[in-house]
Formats: sequence, C-alpha cells, structure tokens
Amino acid sequence: MQPKIMMKKKSISASKASLVLFLCQMISALDVPLDLSQPPTITQQSPKDYIVDPRENIVIQCEAKGKPPPSFSWTRNGTHFDIDKDAQVTMKPNSGTLVINIMNGGKAEAYEGVYQCTARNERGAAISNNIVIRPSRSPLWTKEKLEPNQVREGDSLVLHCRPPVGLPPPIIFWMDNAFQRLPQSERVSQGLNGDLYFSNVQPEDTREDYICYARFNHTQTIQQKQPISVKVFSMDSLNDTIAANLSDTDIYGARPVTERQPVLLTPTGSTSTKVELRGNVLLLECIAAGLPTPVIRWIKEGGELPANRTFFENFKKTLKIIDVSEADSGNYKCIARNTLGSAHHVISVTVKAAPYWITAPRNLVLSPGEDGTLICRANGNPKPSISWLANGVPIAIAPEDPSRKVDGDTIIFSQVQERSSAVYQCNASNEYGYLLANAFVNVLAEPPRILTPANKLYQVIADSPALLDCAYFGSPKPEIEWFKGVKGSILRGSEYIFHDNGTLEIPVAQKDSTGAYTCVARNKLGKIQNEVQLEIKDPTVIIKQPEYKVIQRYGQVSFECIIKHDSTLLPTVIWLKDNDELPDDERFLVGKDNLTIMNVTDKDDGTYTCIVNTTLDSVSASAVLTVVAAPPTPAIIYARPNPPFDLELTGQLERSVELSWIPGDENNSPITNFVIEYEDGLHEPGVWHYQTEVPGTQTTVQLKLSPYVNYSFRVIAVNEIGRSQPSEPSEQYLTKSANPDENPSNVQGIGSEPDNLVITWESLKGFQSNGPGLQYKVSWRQKDVDDEWTSVIVANVSKYIVSGTPTFVPYEIKVQALNDLGYAPEPSEVIGHSGEDLPMVAPGNVQVHVINSTLAKVHWDPVPLKTVRGHLQGYKVYYWKVQSLSRRSRRHVEKKILTFRGNKTFGMLPGLEPYSTYKLNVRVANGKGEGPASPDKVFRTPEGVPSSPSFLKITNPTLDSLTLEWGSPTHPNGVLTSYILKFQPINNTHELGPLVEIRIPANESSLILKNLNYSTRYKFYFNAQTSVGSGNQITEEAVTIMDEAMASRQVDIATQGWFIGLMCAVALLILILLIVCFIRRNKGGKYPVKEKEDAHADPEIQPMKEDDGTFGEYRSLESDAEDHKPLKKGSRTPSDRTVKKEDSDDSLVDYGEGVNGQFNEDGSFIGQYSGKKEKEPAEGNESSEAPSPVNAMNSFV
Repeated sequence: MQPKIMMKKKSISASKASLVLFLCQMISALDVPLDLSQPPTITQQSPKDYIVDPRENIVIQCEAKGKPPPSFSWTRNGTHFDIDKDAQVTMKPNSGTLVINIMNGGKAEAYEGVYQCTARNERGAAISNNIVIRPSRSPLWTKEKLEPNQVREGDSLVLHCRPPVGLPPPIIFWMDNAFQRLPQSERVSQGLNGDLYFSNVQPEDTREDYICYARFNHTQTIQQKQPISVKVFSMDSLNDTIAANLSDTDIYGARPVTERQPVLLTPTGSTSTKVELRGNVLLLECIAAGLPTPVIRWIKEGGELPANRTFFENFKKTLKIIDVSEADSGNYKCIARNTLGSAHHVISVTVKAAPYWITAPRNLVLSPGEDGTLICRANGNPKPSISWLANGVPIAIAPEDPSRKVDGDTIIFSQVQERSSAVYQCNASNEYGYLLANAFVNVLAEPPRILTPANKLYQVIADSPALLDCAYFGSPKPEIEWFKGVKGSILRGSEYIFHDNGTLEIPVAQKDSTGAYTCVARNKLGKIQNEVQLEIKDPTVIIKQPEYKVIQRYGQVSFECIIKHDSTLLPTVIWLKDNDELPDDERFLVGKDNLTIMNVTDKDDGTYTCIVNTTLDSVSASAVLTVVAAPPTPAIIYARPNPPFDLELTGQLERSVELSWIPGDENNSPITNFVIEYEDGLHEPGVWHYQTEVPGTQTTVQLKLSPYVNYSFRVIAVNEIGRSQPSEPSEQYLTKSANPDENPSNVQGIGSEPDNLVITWESLKGFQSNGPGLQYKVSWRQKDVDDEWTSVIVANVSKYIVSGTPTFVPYEIKVQALNDLGYAPEPSEVIGHSGEDLPMVAPGNVQVHVINSTLAKVHWDPVPLKTVRGHLQGYKVYYWKVQSLSRRSRRHVEKKILTFRGNKTFGMLPGLEPYSTYKLNVRVANGKGEGPASPDKVFRTPEGVPSSPSFLKITNPTLDSLTLEWGSPTHPNGVLTSYILKFQPINNTHELGPLVEIRIPANESSLILKNLNYSTRYKFYFNAQTSVGSGNQITEEAVTIMDEAMASRQVDIATQGWFIGLMCAVALLILILLIVCFIRRNKGGKYPVKEKEDAHADPEIQPMKEDDGTFGEYRSLESDAEDHKPLKKGSRTPSDRTVKKEDSDDSLVDYGEGVNGQFNEDGSFIGQYSGKKEKEPAEGNESSEAPSPVNAMNSFV
C-alpha cells in the first residue's frame, strides 16, 4: 500500500506545487514581522459551543500575538470576570487561556455561562467569539415498568427507547444480554429517534433481552435501559393453546397470517416539514409496516436528487444529503411499496443558512497619509445584519477617528496617522448564528525587508513551472522587480508571471533558465535586494519499459524497467502488482532494473507497474502478465540442488575480491538463491561464517574483505526443497594487515568502590584486529575540570580499574584500539562515574496528610544532590502500624516499604488500617544503598466502617422464637456504636416477606427473637456500625419448628410398613382392572349396563366411612398453616376451590372411537365406554395441596 501512497504524493506535489506555494506565500505576505509594533491578533480560541467534561478541569483557550505582547481580560455573561477573586480559576502565564480547577473541589455547573476574551496592547484590542461553556450530562434512565409485548405473527411493532436527555445527545444502539448487536434488516431497523421498528414480526423475534443502550461519548459512559420482552404468537401455537383450554365441543376458527399493504410507522400523516441549515447533513426517514416487508423509494418532486451528495442508509429508509444548500429546498416523497399496494409521505424541506462569509475583513497595513478600506460582506437566510466594533466597543460609541468613515459593510480610511491603529471587529448575525472577525489597521513607516533566505536554491525539472520566492514586508507596500544575474536587465515579457506576493513564476523552465535571480524591493523609505539560485534538472525517463508476457504455470518470468535520469538525482524504483504492494513472497526478486518471478502460479496473473521516484519527479510504466496452464508432463521428481563447483577468485584487492562459480543441477526446482560462507584459517580454522547471499540468477559476487584474514570461500545453492551440500572450498586468500578500522564498543565507566573507576568495553573480534599485536589505549580525565588526559596501554583485555578517585564524580572516557601497524580512528568519548557511597543526609520536613481511613499522602523536602553521592534511585518510605485504637493488644510490628523513583517529593501510602496509629520515616537511596532515616513521624488514621461480624449462629429454635449469637468484627476499624439486624420470612415458593429491622447495642452478643411464626423459614442479615457507617453484612437462615403432634403423625404413617403395602396392593388392583377392561373391549363382550356399573363402580364417588379410622386424622402443611382444620376424608378439591382439567386424566374416554354413544344389537349402550364421559364439576384429577397420605391414596383408587 505504501508505494501507492507515495505515487499519489508525488503526483500531487508535481501538479499542484504552483498553487500550494502561491497560497502559502500569499498568507505569509500579510503577516507583520513580530519585531514590529502591531495590534493584537487572536491566534487560538475555544469553540463557540464548548461542552466540557464535568469531571475534568475546564480549559478555555485564548492565545494572541502582538507587539508589545498583549494583556488579557475576560467577561462572563457580559460582565467583567475577576479571576483574582476565584481561587479555582487561573490564567496561564503569557497567555489568556483560563484553567478552572474542577478536579480539586470546583463544580463545573457553577461555571456555565458565556465567556469572551479580550487581548489588548497600546495599538488596539482584539476579542474572541462568545464561548458558551456547558458541562456534558449523561443522566440515568428514568425508572419505568416495562410490560411484556405479546404480538401476533405478522403484526408491526415499535420498541421505544426514550433515552435520557444528555448533553450532547447520546448515540443509541440495541444489544442483547450477551452484548451482541441485534441484527437489523429491511424488516427490523432502528429509527433516527433510537426506537426499534418491526415492519412485521416473525416467531424468531421472540426474546426477552431487547436492550437499548445510550452511549455518551463526552463522558465515555453507557447507560442501559431495562430489557424489553417480546413474545410472538404464531397462529399454529395460538390454535394449540386455545384448543388445550376448550372442550372438544367448542369450535375455534383461526385465520392464517394475513398480508397487509404498507402503512407508515414514522413519520405519521401524509405530510410533514423539516428545516435544515446550509452546510449541514439533511436526514429524512420513512419506516413502514406491512407484510410482505415494504421497500422504500425516495424522489424529489419537481427535480432530481443531488448527484454525489445523496446517500441511502438503513436499508434505504433514511435519505442522507450532505453539505445542503438553499437549492436543496423542496418536497421529498418517500414511497413504501409491497405486492398489495403502497403508501407515501411528503416532507417539505426548507434550507436556512447561518451567516457565512463572502468577504471577510483582512488586516490592513498602511503608512502615514495612505488610504485604505475594510470590507465585511456575509450572506445567510435570512440576510444577516452587519455591525462594526472598534477595539471591542460598538463603533457608534467608540472614540472618534477623523480618518475613519463607516459605510454599511465597509469602513473607509483616508489620510491615516499612527493614532489610527486599532482592531476592528465585524459581526454578521441572524437568528441561526453569527460570525465575528477581527481585522487590524496598523499604521507603520517601515523600509522594505525581504523575508526569503539569501541564496536559496530552487531545483526544477525541465519543461515544468519554476516559482522563485521573494517574501517581503514594508510600509508603504514595496514594489518588486526581478533581475537575472547580478547585472542583468529587469525581467519583463509573457514568459514570466509576477505574483502580488513577490513570487516570480517561469511557466516553462528550460535548461537556459538556470542561474542566479535577484529580487529588488523598494519604497520611499529605502531599497533591498536578495539573490536566489535556480537549477534545471533532466527529467526521469523509462527507456525500456516492461512488456506484456504470457508464461506457463510454474515457469519463470522477468520484467525490465531501465531508466535514464539526471545524474544529480537519486532515483528509487518500486514495483506494484495491480496497484498494490508486491506479495510478501520470496519468489518475487526485485533487481536493479528488473522484476523476476520464480515458479509462477495462477495468482500471479495481473498488471505489474514500475514506478520511478526522485525528489523532483515521478514516472511509471505497466505491463500485463498472463499465466497459462503448462502442457501435461510426466511425473517430476523434485530434490535439493547439487552443490556448485569450480569456484574461482579473481580481481584480488586489499579489501575486496570477486568470487564466481558454476551452479549444480537444479533437480527440477529452480535455484532461488546462493549462500556464500567464509573460513578464517588464521584466527578460527575449521569454522565457517555467513558472508552474504545472492539471487539464484547470479553466479558472481563482489565480496568485501577485512585485513589480516586468511579467507577461504564456499557456496551453497538453495531451492524450494532445501539447501545443497556446500561446494568444495575455494583457494585461500590472505589479506594484508592494516590499522584497526574500529574501536571497542559498549564502553562504560562504573565504580565498584567509592574510590575507584572501573572502565569496561567489548573487545574486538579476531578478524576485526586487522593485524597482529592487538592492544587498547585507555584514557580518562575528570569532567568539567581542566585536567589532561591520563592514558595507559593494556593488552587484549576488556577491563581496567582506576584507583584513588573522588567519590561519584563524572569522568570522560575513551578506549582506542591499536595493533603493530598503528592506531584505529580517534574514538568517541563516553561519560562514566566513579564509585558511589551511601547518601549522607536524610530528607527533611516530612509531613503526612491523611486523606481517608486507608490512604495517606506523605511529603518531604529533597536532599541536596551533592549529598546523594551516587545516582539518585529515589526515596523509600518505611511505615508500620504501632497500635490499633480499637484494640489495645499489640502484635508483631511489620514494616512496609514503598519506593518512589526519581526525585519525587511526595507519595501515597495505600492499604492502611482505619483507626490506627502509624509511624514512618523517609530515606534517600542511590546505587550503593540507603541513607540515614528521617525522624519517625507519627500519624493516625480516622475511623472506617467495620468488617462483618466474625460469626452469626442461630440456636434453640422453638415454635415462635429463635436465639441469635454473634461475634464482634475481626476488624472494628473504630468504636462500634451498634449492630443492625434485619430479617424476613421466606415462603414455600422462596418469595421474601416484609423486612424487619432491629438496632442492637454494641455491647450485646446474643438476642432472643420472639413472636415468630412457627414452621417458617427466616433469612437474617447482620452487620456492625461505627460512627462512619455500616460494615459488610453476613446472612443466615433458620426455621422455627412445626407443631409436634402433626409431625409425629406424619412420620408415624409415612414410615409404617402396612401403609406401604396397602398402597402397592391398590396399585396392583387398578392395573388388573384396566387389563380386564381392555381384554373384554377387544373381544366385543356384551353385558348389561347395570352389571357393568356394579363391577366397575367409581371408588371416588363412594364416601369413606366416618368411623373407619384406618388413616386417622391428617393435615397438610398448607391447611395447617391456614386454619388448623382437619382435611376431609376423600376430598380432592384444590385449595383454590377450582377444578382443573388436565391432559393426564386416566379415563377410558381417551381410547374411544367416537364422540356419540351407540346401541349394540342387544340394546346395551356401548357408548358408556367408547364415548365421552361427563365428570362432576367438584371432581378434579389434581390437587394444588402438598402431597399427603390421603391425597396419595385418592390418586390410586
């Protein structure tokens, strides 16, 4: 991608250089040099509508330049803002920028308002825009109760977001519980107001986690709405649900999902209006309901949608027009259409305009006696009004100036004098905004000066434009003339263009345009000249361009790109494939003037471009590569290449030699590169080192050599399969000895003792010595002291120790290599230090500021650097707890250490224990160790909230009471004031009852709770309190015991063997009865109804005998809790007195073949068993009561 970008940059600089340079010089020509007197100019200010983060300091910018430097003042809400009276407000030095300290106690809301800055000096006053300061707001969502949305399949649905009103407005998006964005489509999409619209709902829309999120970017916070539940009822499931709750004789006719023609969900009605401001983005929206999902189309009545500025978003439901103008006003119609019809809406758009400049006033520099004008012209809709101010004061009440005359949007100056200097403000405003521009009138008498550097060199490609700069200033405005050469004649004629800013343009520069050009600036106060140089360079040309190639797959192809360029320019060649970077593949080999592709594949098909860049121009050429299939060939065996052979050394020089070789067989895989290795038979015989590698197309290489090395070379060939065996070594070549080329690296000076300096370095490798007798000259001298160098020559080692040095002083150090032939080049100097010693003094003025119960801030004065006697590592704070004020017992003192790096003078101590006494001291540390400790400083931490009570036990449960016992908190963190006990009952469905709270004196450790409900589970929450607040709570659960008689009866019967046996017998009897009925039914048996009824009487309708007493008297838990009345024997009515009809009724009706009863031949009524049996309303098959032995029996009988 990078070459592509570079090519574009070159293209821009070549084609637009004239315009860019001209504009830049026009701007600079208007500036008055800062060493001359001038009125203030506002250079930087905050935006008009400035929304600030309420958690951070408010910075209101106001920067200005002028001579003399301007002073600054501010107004707030139209009155003078005295910053000296507000401790939270400061003004930056030499600036008008205000800093309001919010992070240290200030409230952003207190500083809302309209601010304006004035920059003033003796020549006038410039003012800033009105800067409206408003803190951003990200309020929480309003609590609301969201009802589940139950929708029929195919109907439309709108999920309302209704985000909180923030500043600026939030960004809305919908996600699920897993923080995944909800998918949107033509059917489901988010509107501009944040609501989620369903044109028609489908069963897959059923979910319980439609969540609307509001992201407030200014404060980087996200607010979440409560999840919205949507359940879609399909017609099939609705039919099943209704059928399950109606008798078989009821009839339900369900209509299928009906298709509907489109209806607009938003906007409502047939027409609406929209007002937008010029330059803004116009957003129009139409979302429709319907089935099938409608498609939206937009048109502009009586015109076309603007090309290149119109975009469709949100599946064409939103029309977006950027940079709107008055011409975009009109009627826009959206049409929603499906197969059943269409609906439309017309939006009438009116484009208004805040003021915008036609001609903004510009600074005016006049000499005494000259005339001039300031022009301020603006447009807008409605037309803006123009008003003038002088030095920030309405011009009608400003001091009069006889040289000034106001004529609407123009101020005319005539015969100005130095006192006419001032700053004028033009204000153009309408109901949609305002523009404010400062423009000064500066009356100066200055001789000409040329701002372009002397002898500046311009280089241009032949036949291109040349622009020679002559930036100037003077008052009156100087006249500019150009000459070629020192004594040349003045330049005139059509071959030159003279710009107002002094620039000379030569539209078509030729070789003969080369030379010196002189610019002369003159006015009535003087004359000055400046000379620049112009050089014309030959253009870069591709003399052999890449050509179209057709290559078989797995072949090799090469593109040529041979160039001709100016000898003084350094070209760079870049190859692109399909206007992008070449693939990162070793098959692509870029040479000096070619591109080679090895083992071509189908993906290499494309256009290849050669781009040649210089600092002044850029050229390119392209060719297409077509890859075709290779003809069928027999199976090929691929292998590593054979080793190269016949190595030859030629062109032996002192520092180079040429090596050539003959490649071995490729073995059906092209050689990609050759690796050259060398052996130093003089220093490391038998060890081969990597020298270099070259492409596989190259068989010679020029090798760089080092002196005093006995070289042998070998070559290894590489292809895609692997590396060949090394070739046989070449003949040996011994290079001559020479002075060392380099000095040791990594030279350091670090003392190991207070009175020494240890100088170390990395020694040269064997072949780096360049000759025999390698030694080192070690030199040192104390820095910043007028001493001579002390030197010593040592053998081939890597360390030297200088003794008797002062403690920790800087030294200049250098180490130079030498051998029998001489010295290496002069080495560079490094700075080291002699040994360190322990610091001498302790930090003073140690102060502790306790921030809260667990955090303190410690301050200290830094020690003088000369007493550190070493590299300052930082300061260490030792601190330890002396005593806990809430517990008098002492324990082992554990000192803690915090290290603050560098020359810091304060630090934070976290993790302190509340309500405790601490001591601390501070020590300075260097590389040697720590200095003496400062005197111990004692401080106390305030009370905090306690930890949770150490335990909570609940004992002695009775029918209506529980005993609670607890232990005091392990960490009271203060004086306990009380305990808080909260408890609430839990019913059988795990729902929590009302919460009761009890406050208990701090000296208590147990409590008996009375008047509780029996057989009830309670949940307890228990925590301790100090004067600061409540600590963490612990929870427990306990149950009051049930009525003993009931418990005993239930246990007695439920565990009796006779009861279990009876239940099994009843179950077996029912099973046998069912089998007999089925057998008789299948045989078509005929029997009288009376006899059948006697044989199969329903046991449920036969009352149990009152005096039977087999099961005694039982009570369910629920009936006990309600009214303590015995359960009626044989009762099967649910507790809510309703009868449920369930699918699990064990009736032979379910196995019948028809609804209506029929008579058999003998007159018996077969429908008694094959038809539907009516059941008594009071008889239900299920009970909502808890299971009991009686209920269990009834379910079997």
